[in-house]
Order: sequence, then structure tokens, then C-alpha cells
Amino acid sequence: MKIAALVSGGVDSSVTIPLLKEKGYDPHIFYIRIGMEEDDAFMDCPAEEDIEITTWIAKKYGCKFDIVDLQNEYWSTVVKYTIDTVKQGLTPNPDIMCNVLIKFGAFNEKHGQKFDKIATGHYASTTENKEGTFLATAKDRTKDQTYFLGQITYPQLQKVMFPIGHLPKPEVRRMAEEMKLPSAHRPDSQGICFLGKINYNDFIRKHIGENPGLVVDLETGKTLGEHKGVWFHTIGQRRGLGLSGGPWFVVRKDMANNIIYVSNGYDPVAQYGKKIPLDGLHFFNPNHDYGSLEKIKFKIRHQPEFNSGKLVRNANGISIVSDQKISGIAPGQFAVFYDLEEKTCLGSGVISD
Repeated sequence: MKIAALVSGGVDSSVTIPLLKEKGYDPHIFYIRIGMEEDDAFMDCPAEEDIEITTWIAKKYGCKFDIVDLQNEYWSTVVKYTIDTVKQGLTPNPDIMCNVLIKFGAFNEKHGQKFDKIATGHYASTTENKEGTFLATAKDRTKDQTYFLGQITYPQLQKVMFPIGHLPKPEVRRMAEEMKLPSAHRPDSQGICFLGKINYNDFIRKHIGENPGLVVDLETGKTLGEHKGVWFHTIGQRRGLGLSGGPWFVVRKDMANNIIYVSNGYDPVAQYGKKIPLDGLHFFNPNHDYGSLEKIKFKIRHQPEFNSGKLVRNANGISIVSDQKISGIAPGQFAVFYDLEEKTCLGSGVISD
């Protein structure tokens, strides 16, 4: 079996290589360059250290190694999606789109056709039955990354391989230490994948600009201050509002009138809701009948906990109705849903207004 292994220089993807070698595979390692280093906003985001570590791992395990440049593809798809979504006042998730459009999309189209599988360091797994392939959760529920895989296509799912999906994170760290991998003690990556050390608001300001408007108390209608652009804020946000007498939470955004509505208190009622309307419903396995699917578990952000609810289809569209009120229902983000056993990832949808 020919395997393309995507290695970023982090501990998780690094450990996939010795695991694959132990099983008798000879993976061809690829490092995907996506950071826009030529853009002055990205000058503090070099890839040299990542490449040095990945090169070292390739030499240690006798693997072929290539660096592939997908910066233009990344800019024209994932970054464009991010900017366009933000302009609409919605909350994007570029990490989800990176998986479907770049790691399992553009990479496979340009470099992965001759390989049977594409291996990554995601905490996820797959299962097989007579209907085909299904995306399944990882053993480590805290690190499970199926939320970020919620939009990949069925052909992509059939080709993926997750060598560390059966391992808890501490075990991956321990293995990296025992193998003396240079990535053993590297911290987990944080933030949006293409930004690196760049501040998200600085990136948005550079590419979209500012558009000052009012910050209004939802309950009283009182103007509390001014924001620099609706797109700098997301539903459920607490920090960065610059308001006294808090805490204040963003609970609504009015793009037409350029207003951000906030509510006061550590647990404001306006922050919660039960109905999550969806656009673009996406199921993973076309061979499975999801028509009678009703009771589900779901997530509206990357987190260890699952929420319980129902998938409702009617004349008004498709939505998830949560059993309990939840906070931070942000239009533009993704809702990813699972079976009641929290083992199989069924599909996803974009949260609409």
C-alpha cells in the first residue's frame, strides 16, 4: 500500500511515521506549505523549524520527503472563504475548510493520486461495514478532532488514515519522548492554521478594514460604546469589548444597521438558545439512509462534550433542536452531529441566521 503522510513538524503527525513503519509501510512524507510568507502580515510565521523537524524525521526513518507549495490554492480557497464569511458578519471556521479543500482536496488532486491512503495526525478514526466507510471518534475524547473533519467528502473519507486515532494524547507524547523525536515537547498548535503568530484581528483589519458602529445593551437598548467592525466579534464573545461594568457577552449582530448587541452578567439568558438552523446539510456516507435520523449528539464548536438533541426537517428547513439550552450559537460556524453512542460522526451543516 502506498501512503502519503502529511507531517507538519508537530508531535502528533511526527508519531504517525514510526507507527506506520512498525506496520510495515514505507510512507512518503509531505510537508504542505500554506502560510503566506511573502505577505508582510506573515513575516513572523516562518516554516523553517517545521521543515527542519520533518526533514529530520524523514532521514531517521528512511522515508522520501517532499515539500509541496499550496499557498496559492490556500489563498484562493480557505483564506478567501474566511474573508468572505467575515464580511457577511458570520463566524468562519478555516480549519474545517483546510481539511476538505487543502489537505484532502488540493493536495490529493496535485500530489496524492498515486497513493492509496493519505495519513495525518488527526485524533479520529474510521470504521468499515457493508455500507462502506464511516468517520468515527478518537479514543481520546478530549483531543478528538472529528469536528474539524465534518465537511470532508466520502471519497476523501475513503482515502484517509489516522494512525494515532486509537491513542490518548499522553501516550503519543510518551512515545515521542521514547523515540527521541525533536517534536516531543513542542506545544500543540493554537489558533487558525494559516495565521501562525499573527493576530486574527490584525489580519481581518488588513484585508477588510474597519467600520465603526454601536454596541448596544440588548435588554435596555442603551448604547454602551462603539465597535470597530462587526466582523471583529463573534456570538458568545466576552473579551475585547472594552466595556465597563461587565462581564458583557456578544449575543446578537445586526449587519444591516452595523450594531453589536450585548448582554450583562456571567450567564445572561440571551446568550442561550435551543434551535440551531442549518444550511448545506452534509452526510458522510452516501450508501447509508439518514432519512429517519432524528435523535443525535452534536457539537457547535471543537470541545470534548457532546450535546443531545433532535435533527428536525420541516417546511421551514432543517435545524437541530437541543435538549438543553446552549450558548454561543454562531451563524457561519459548523454544527457536526454524531450517533447517540458518540462513536460515529454522521455529518454536518453550517449554522444559519
